[in-house]
Amino acid sequence: MNRPTTLHYSGRYLKLVERNGWEFATRHNPVVVVLVAWTDDDELVLVEQYREPISGAMIELPAGLVGDISGQQNESVVRAGERELLEETGFRARSMREIMRCPTSAGMSDETAVFLAAEGIERVGPGGGDASEAITVHIIARDRIDAWLEQCYLAGKAVDSKIYSVLHWRSRTTMPGS
Repeated sequence: MNRPTTLHYSGRYLKLVERNGWEFATRHNPVVVVLVAWTDDDELVLVEQYREPISGAMIELPAGLVGDISGQQNESVVRAGERELLEETGFRARSMREIMRCPTSAGMSDETAVFLAAEGIERVGPGGGDASEAITVHIIARDRIDAWLEQCYLAGKAVDSKIYSVLHWRSRTTMPGS
C-alpha cells in the first residue's frame, strides 16, 4: 500500500522525502548522463574533480545532469551528453548511442544514469568544466587503466564504481573502429 509522500526539504537540485517508511533523495529531474568516451588509440577519457559530499578528489567518467540549465529543462539525453562531454573534457563526438541505463543508488535516490557511448571523439577544446568546476582530464590507455586506477586509489582518491561497470562492458563489446 502506497502512503503519501512527505516532503522534508526542497533545494535547488534535491528534495528529501519519506514514503512508505523510506527516507530518500529525489531530484527535480532525476536523470544524469554518463559519457563513455574511448579515443581511436583505445584510451578512456576520465575526469577528476573535488566532490564536497566525500570531501575529496574523485576519478569519474564525464557526466552531468540532464535539463539542469535554465530554459533547457526539456533537454534530450544526447544533447546533455554532447554539452557535458565538451564542457568537461574538450572532446566532441561524431555520434552518441545509449548503452545502458541504471539507478545510481536505488536505496538512497531516484536518480537514473543513462550511459552514452561517445563515438568518433575529437579533441576540440581544453575541457575543465564550467566556471564553478575545476576538472582535470585524464586520458588513460586501456592496457594501463587497471594499474592507473589502483595508483589513484592508493593516493587517496575515490574511484567511481561506474568506471568498473564500463570496463566490464568494454571487455565484452567491440566499439566501431576498434
